[in-house]
Amino acid sequence: MKMTEQHRILVILPAYNEEGKIGHTVKKVLSDPPPGLVTTCLVVDDGSTDNTLNDARANGATVMKKDRNEGVGSAIREGIAYASKNAYDIIVVMAGDDQDVPGEIPAVVAPILDGSFDFVQGSRRLQVRQTINMPLFRRVTTKIYSLIFKLMTGFPCTDGTNGFRAFKTNIISNPLINLEQEWLNTYELEPYLFYKTIEAGYKVCEVQVTKQYHKKIVGYSKMVPFKDWWNILKPIIYLKFGIKK
Repeated sequence: MKMTEQHRILVILPAYNEEGKIGHTVKKVLSDPPPGLVTTCLVVDDGSTDNTLNDARANGATVMKKDRNEGVGSAIREGIAYASKNAYDIIVVMAGDDQDVPGEIPAVVAPILDGSFDFVQGSRRLQVRQTINMPLFRRVTTKIYSLIFKLMTGFPCTDGTNGFRAFKTNIISNPLINLEQEWLNTYELEPYLFYKTIEAGYKVCEVQVTKQYHKKIVGYSKMVPFKDWWNILKPIIYLKFGIKK
């Protein structure tokens, strides 16, 4: 992997009420990858009512605070806009709840840095299942979703719901990709971007990453059953059948 000063890498951590988790994540993002690889760690606080903002800032993050909670898609959109405005050329998106491994950032950005790919999707099951304490229900549903995504796009996807990914910032300027649509405010934006990047003909690959579920911490996910499952599924349905663009 070639690392030069030409690459400005922004790590976006969307966060909603992640006090006690976000600080640990920020600290690892800024210390675990090789020095100088990550230019900035940006936490987008999606209207938290706890101490998320101060926890993130105290550990070295740049912080954007939203007035109200709108959803993870809206938070990521704000981060992407920040990247475009401030001339970052690579964006990494990770979970703000300490489930991803910041030490794996070099592996995720490597295919972009060497010029081979434009978009890199993290996968917890690319070669062998790489998870810690993954609930059985989550294991089954993510596998089913990935199969549906593969059938709809033709891309050999093994982990379509993984939120750990990297991509070139200039992808967002493609007129075929419109992240400003209000229906993308919650869990829809990430699968929408993944799908549209493939559809637009960019070079896309998966890279093996780890996902760790903190068994002793209540609330490993903020997803609401059925409602948010549909929010993740509907972008690929809407796009495949031309209901949305």
